[in-house]
Amino acid sequence: QSCPPTRPDMLNVHLVPHSHDDVGWLKTVDQYYYGVRNRDQHAGVQYILDSVVAQLATDPSRRFVYAEVAFLARWWQQQDQATRRLVRELVQEGRLELVGGGWCMSDEAAAHYGGALEQLALGRRFLRRLFGACGTPRVAWQIDPFGHARELAATFAQMGYDGLFVGRVDHQDKWARLQRRELELLWRGSTSLPPPRTDIFTGILPNMYNPPAGLCWDQLCTDPPVVDGDGPERNVDSVVTSFLEAAATQAQQYRTNHILMTMGSDFHYENAHLWFKNLDKLIAHANARQANGSRVHALYSTPSCYLRELHRANLTWPLKTDDFFPYSDGPHQFWTGFFSSRPAFKGYERLSSGFLQICSQLEALAGPSARVGPYGPGDSSVLREAVAVAQHHDAVAGTERQHVADDYARQLAKGWDSCQVLVANALSLLGGTKEPLVFCNALNISVCPLSETTPHFTVILYNPLAWDMTWPVRLPVRATSYAVTDPQGQPVASQVSLLRGGAGGAPGELLFQAWAPPLGFSTFQVKQLSPGAPWDPPRWPSGDPEPQLENEHLRVRFDPVTGHLLEIQNLAKGFSLPVFQSFYWYNASAGDGLSPQASGAYIFRPNASAPIPVAKRAATRLLKTALVQELHQNFSAWCSQVLRLRPGQPYLELEWTVGPIPVADGLGKEVISRFETPLRTAGRFYTDSNGRQVLERRRDYRPTWNLSQSEPVAGNYYPVNTRIFIKDEKVQLTVLTDRSQGGSSIMDGSLELMVHRRLLNDDNRGLGEPLDEPGADGRGLVVRGRHLVLLDTAAAAADQHRPRAQEMVTSPSVVLAPGPGPHLRQVSGEGPQGDLCQVSGARSPGSPARPSAQFSALRRALPPGLHLLTVEPRGPGAVLLRLEHLFERGESHNGSRPLSVDLTTLFSAFTITSVQEMALGGDIPLHSVSRLLWNTATGTGGCGGPGEALSPQPPAHSPPYPPPGTPKPRPLAQLDPQCVRLEPMEIRTFLASVRYEG
Repeated sequence: QSCPPTRPDMLNVHLVPHSHDDVGWLKTVDQYYYGVRNRDQHAGVQYILDSVVAQLATDPSRRFVYAEVAFLARWWQQQDQATRRLVRELVQEGRLELVGGGWCMSDEAAAHYGGALEQLALGRRFLRRLFGACGTPRVAWQIDPFGHARELAATFAQMGYDGLFVGRVDHQDKWARLQRRELELLWRGSTSLPPPRTDIFTGILPNMYNPPAGLCWDQLCTDPPVVDGDGPERNVDSVVTSFLEAAATQAQQYRTNHILMTMGSDFHYENAHLWFKNLDKLIAHANARQANGSRVHALYSTPSCYLRELHRANLTWPLKTDDFFPYSDGPHQFWTGFFSSRPAFKGYERLSSGFLQICSQLEALAGPSARVGPYGPGDSSVLREAVAVAQHHDAVAGTERQHVADDYARQLAKGWDSCQVLVANALSLLGGTKEPLVFCNALNISVCPLSETTPHFTVILYNPLAWDMTWPVRLPVRATSYAVTDPQGQPVASQVSLLRGGAGGAPGELLFQAWAPPLGFSTFQVKQLSPGAPWDPPRWPSGDPEPQLENEHLRVRFDPVTGHLLEIQNLAKGFSLPVFQSFYWYNASAGDGLSPQASGAYIFRPNASAPIPVAKRAATRLLKTALVQELHQNFSAWCSQVLRLRPGQPYLELEWTVGPIPVADGLGKEVISRFETPLRTAGRFYTDSNGRQVLERRRDYRPTWNLSQSEPVAGNYYPVNTRIFIKDEKVQLTVLTDRSQGGSSIMDGSLELMVHRRLLNDDNRGLGEPLDEPGADGRGLVVRGRHLVLLDTAAAAADQHRPRAQEMVTSPSVVLAPGPGPHLRQVSGEGPQGDLCQVSGARSPGSPARPSAQFSALRRALPPGLHLLTVEPRGPGAVLLRLEHLFERGESHNGSRPLSVDLTTLFSAFTITSVQEMALGGDIPLHSVSRLLWNTATGTGGCGGPGEALSPQPPAHSPPYPPPGTPKPRPLAQLDPQCVRLEPMEIRTFLASVRYEG
């Protein structure tokens, strides 16, 4: 209702004032907000918001759009009631339009879908609470991320957005679309869910997100202001002419008589008066030319108003089903380096996202008491906001300056501190004990003071997944023998191995296999048996003609001469695959006169296509015990790896340690782990989209245009969030990652992942700093990570990689307590049920009043294909639940079937008294979602056909025209919480009213 009038007989130019405010990049979040360190970049967000609000209030025709809720929320807290009333009025009248709605503008390559969803939900909830329906964004605004993911498009669609605007697409893609006038399109975000559930109108902006040349009037710009006096400086005629020419050119590239111009850029509008005064003049003088025959109408507008006009045009739009990766802004300029930049921070972000889920779950399961004691006040909001900030497209992307990366890590660490108090409170309440609980935050470098100094301690393993989990516990110790007992007091097999490479003083590492029930914990007792016995180092079997690791699932063979991986055998299914694996590096282009584009934080550009091996052979040591078999490979002083196989483990674990990368030769290096097989892959390989959907990739190929390949390596790299695989008709080799990395298949039968990069030159994309991380000692960053290698038939591979990838993302948490812990009773569910919609006789809910050594918040385990994505408190007596089907349609004979669950009897920690289904963001009821429908060239999938009248989208659970063979989801009106059905790739969100016992 607030959109300005347009002229149907003219070209309408929608001028959209905006400021793109990075939530950290060259400066930290605090520095950007307050305007500190303006010598690095002149930017002060508090002044931008002050100035914009004041200028909007002076003229009701003016408009402004804003995206970054992290800054808006901070600014809002500092405003008086009069300013708040004014801002609410501006939002209600559509003069200040909130776009995007996320806490930040998230990255799309390195962000996992869980983190991206979390930060969007956090921002939207804030806006809904402050501004109501008018503050709920209708337009996704991803104007700066360096490529765009299909899973994020599906997320926006399922949250209720009408459209998505993007700024960066590959220069060849944009040129081809410009020729065909296809810069605006309908993007189908999923092939598993029926249209239009994941369809979203997508507009590619003409100037990324900047104003047309010569029309930039911020204090940061150098263009002259509009001079409309009669003196010698008068330029209004030439400025208007330039504007009309730019509009005419742009109109040739788009399909309606409406075009959008972004009038703003990075941290613009600190003095909003400059922009608005010149835009006022531009609009007035441009429209005055209509009297002389001009057919251009300029107006202040917003993305939503522009989108409404496109919808009214009732055109048929081209359909896109792939994604917008990789992105390049010129030949030899592929932005594929950031897929792997700052690998330590990428790993920390992934760990933090997982721990946030644990913190949120336990807060919901234990109830409000978890926030207050017995260990003091705990809070999940600090970590929730820090994880949300970490999704920013210059945070997890690794494209920020070093001091900014350090500050992101500081924010996460602060959030961990607060959440650990809450987790300790919840475990104490649920377990009925008040033992002091200890978190060993330095286990990644084998340091844990409690296990190293205490002869008797308790280990609590919390499992955040909805199925039973077994997990190896590894703790640094000083003695040589320990007795471990499980929650029932039964002995657990354990061993102490010589600890090599730990940062602490402990000589040994205690290892045992722990387990925990779904959404619950188990406690294990550890007692020292031999405090002073002489150290007996493990014996390394020698003389083996061919070293190998073997359990009931796999046999792994190694070359006895080079020490390299040679072959993996799947014993259960009776086949094998030769697999060679080693580490290599690409020398980075330095950006000299012959090759001006250097590798940097954003761009990957090797100076040759063939990588250099770190070593032709590895020094090896073999360890075999009843609990674990390991082959230790040492390639160089800065590159080593442990290949590990445990009993019952159907995958091979590769724990790699890389760094400090040597750069004394003056060359930056980009280190990869490469796997080579004889599989005939025909140039095809597969990567995930934000850890969820899987997309087929083809070397030197793009699905929507004829690629002119300028970089045979970097131009074939894609983001890998959780998995990459290659396959032929029968066999599939999958590698799972513990963080986001860049990956590819440069040769048939091979796949590679970039694990670390250290560069000595800036790539000239604004960062102004080489990606040369100093590490803790200033000599260069050392990174440790894990790859899991799965070998299976192509038909059955998803049955393994789907749940295993989720276990990597949301792994169990280990908490310690000195002395004996509870060993009195078990409080857990009934075990897995065959029919998850028919359960009776379940134990009445309630937290244990007596100490318990084992607890499960579920009455029964869910099947591995059904994931409890979110269990989050939402105020007194309310819990937000998200259930997710992990499989895609058709990828597994068993896994891709619909799944059902009874919500009302699922939980033992509380009783669900009522349930309301919500849109994916959790902020609006699903029945209230109304989206614009768009015609597509195919005329299928419920998006309307040519010439059909358009109407608001029906509820997402009742698409009008499911494609043939697509099961029709349960109509919304028939929601039965006792039998909630999920189709493949479906996420359903519920706001549950709950009652806690006791």
